[in-house]
Amino acid sequence: MDETSNSLVFLKLGGSLITEKDKPNTPRLDVIRQAVREIKSVVINSPGLQLVIGHGSGSYGHSVAHQFGTREGVHTQEGWQGFFRVWQAARELNLIVVEECHKAGLPVIPFPLSSGALSSGKKVTNWETGPILDALKQSFVPLVYGDVIFDEILGGTIISTEEIFFHLLHILQPCKILLAGIEPGIWQDFPAQERIIHKITPQTFPAIAKHLGAALATDVTGGMLSKVETMISVVNRFPGIEIQIFSGLVAGNISKAILGQAVGTTITEGN
Repeated sequence: MDETSNSLVFLKLGGSLITEKDKPNTPRLDVIRQAVREIKSVVINSPGLQLVIGHGSGSYGHSVAHQFGTREGVHTQEGWQGFFRVWQAARELNLIVVEECHKAGLPVIPFPLSSGALSSGKKVTNWETGPILDALKQSFVPLVYGDVIFDEILGGTIISTEEIFFHLLHILQPCKILLAGIEPGIWQDFPAQERIIHKITPQTFPAIAKHLGAALATDVTGGMLSKVETMISVVNRFPGIEIQIFSGLVAGNISKAILGQAVGTTITEGN
């Protein structure tokens, strides 16, 4: 990556944020539009800022994926029918997000994993990312999302947005990863949900892991605990990177986080 990489930000719009996660195939259009407006405003007023946006599948992909067990592998005719249905669902939501971005004048270009990548045991092994680099150089905003993928061991599986980010970290080296969901951060006292943990490090994570509850609705790529574990591994491998988990429902939070303000829970390497 070139000298602008220190201004590159990965932003995920969580499936729980942009869809009614317990109602199949139900987008939250007002939330998507608000998020896109905030992103567009920051992009306009921040020369040099580079963004890669990702989004979850929420109520579009997770329910059908759970029905067919797609994440764990695809080996039967019925399983491949499920694989195709998960692809359809993920693509349908992506088209909605892309349309709202383009309406707002945000120049996103989608890069679906299913059309250009392979994996082995749920790990992306082959993905030509040169076009993503070129898109960034031309001031476009690459858009990725949780998607099905052909896997040399499992036949087929699903790769989450966080896992896509993790793969791209080695190539793009962003300065921060922002995960916008519906929770204001990581709860210290789940399920009471009265106190937020404002900072987590690899040293403090073991003590708080027991407080992280499972997702409230079906999430085949893991709940909050899985996501935080993934992010802890990220800060261990990439010293200096900062990760924030926060609510995208609060107006202004997405723009604040992109601009470097502390919102929600921050995950870093330091004590």
